[in-house]
Amino acid sequence: MARSKEFDPEVALEKALELFWERGYEGTSMADLVERLGVARASLYGTFGGKRELYLKALELYLARRDVVGPLAQPGPALPALRAFFDGYVAECLADELRRGCMVVNSAVEFGSRDPVVTRRVVESWAGLETAIAAALVRARAQGEIPEHKDPYELARFLLVLLQGIRVLGRADPDPRRLRAAVEQAMTAVQI
Repeated sequence: MARSKEFDPEVALEKALELFWERGYEGTSMADLVERLGVARASLYGTFGGKRELYLKALELYLARRDVVGPLAQPGPALPALRAFFDGYVAECLADELRRGCMVVNSAVEFGSRDPVVTRRVVESWAGLETAIAAALVRARAQGEIPEHKDPYELARFLLVLLQGIRVLGRADPDPRRLRAAVEQAMTAVQI
């Protein structure tokens, strides 16, 4: 008869996500995971595999919780939705007392291109964000909110880079004036 698990894997994964998000992959040891999760090392390996597999599952959980398309896909004027989306990024950075930043950005910075699976998930996440921004800008141009000569796809690339920069600055120096000024300049660039 199979022995039942003595812990809830979903709760353990949630705790692992928080730990990896706070400390990163390299900054988190298996001993840290055992202590934070309150689960024996053998049980962690048996349920999740090694540290890397647990990190990948935690990253997937983080990504599954992020709804980047929804706020930008609402009917009605697109630019106010885009502005609210950017303001939301800034607000998240300013409210993040632990300065954890975005786990996707953190993964990109920590891993670079050394881990193809992590890199693929990061790139997919950014592609989804860029596509959502581009779709909002296509709608904005069709509704006359931005000039016809503006290329929504080029603007989306620019705004994606700005959003990731906001996340990086938010980790080290979340100066509200700097972050809000960057958003203001971006919105001006979109409309001119």
